[in-house]
Amino acid sequence: MFVHFRKIAFLIALLLSVSSCVVGKKKYDAEVALKKTAQQQLDDALKKIAALQSDTSQLNNQLQYARQELKGLLDNYQQLETKYKQANEQLANRQKTNDQLRTELNRREKELQDKEATLAEREKLVQELQDAIRKKEEASKALLDRIKGALSGFNSDELSITLKDGLVYVSLSDKLLFKSGKTDVDAKGKQALGQLAAELNKNPDIQITIEGHTDNVPIKTAVFNDNWDLSVMRATSIVRLLTKEYDVDPRRLTPSGRSEYFPKAANTTPEGKSQNRRTEIILSPKLDELYRILEGK
Repeated sequence: MFVHFRKIAFLIALLLSVSSCVVGKKKYDAEVALKKTAQQQLDDALKKIAALQSDTSQLNNQLQYARQELKGLLDNYQQLETKYKQANEQLANRQKTNDQLRTELNRREKELQDKEATLAEREKLVQELQDAIRKKEEASKALLDRIKGALSGFNSDELSITLKDGLVYVSLSDKLLFKSGKTDVDAKGKQALGQLAAELNKNPDIQITIEGHTDNVPIKTAVFNDNWDLSVMRATSIVRLLTKEYDVDPRRLTPSGRSEYFPKAANTTPEGKSQNRRTEIILSPKLDELYRILEGK
């Protein structure tokens, strides 16, 4: 009976256990399902976290890259700004230099214009001088021809007529004009001077210089102290003759004595001494035009 009781007790316990197991399994299943759901949610959350972390890492990388790019851009900007400032400074300096060069160029252009104007004025003056000199030379040549024509009847040992430096030189020998040691003009000398005066009176613009010359033989008389006196007095004697007998305007005449100091030939021979004893009448065409040009009037 006791054994039977024990069986009954065992059956009751078994039934209670089974009943308890039934209730526990539902709870367990519910808990398992809940745990599974939670695990799934956790997994999803972890995935999202991982995705967010990945995105964050990418964003951080992008941010770092962007910062580096920004830094590079800022560096480039600063470099460009520095270059821009330098370029502006260079431009300002070049502009200043250009302004200075322009000022200098304008100054030099003005100088060049002034010099060109001066050169043109000088060229004009040179042309006027050349024209005046040409006219003077033509006048001198024409005068030479007229004087030669007027005195063509005299021999070459009595007188000579030459053109030198635009002046006409009429050289009259001592034997044509004067006796030795005298100042009075001989008859043949008067004839030559009269013919010369006739031509000179036709050309009132000709200036006339009378120069007396001697050889180197000393002279000492009651009238002449030396060859200076002789040369001067012979020149003045001819001037008086031209003015008083041949009506040459005295304002055109200039007498002078050169003594022995401007010889034509050496005084070592009689022939040379003879050539040096002479009177030179120097004829100069009017130079007013030349003087006017030279004085700029």
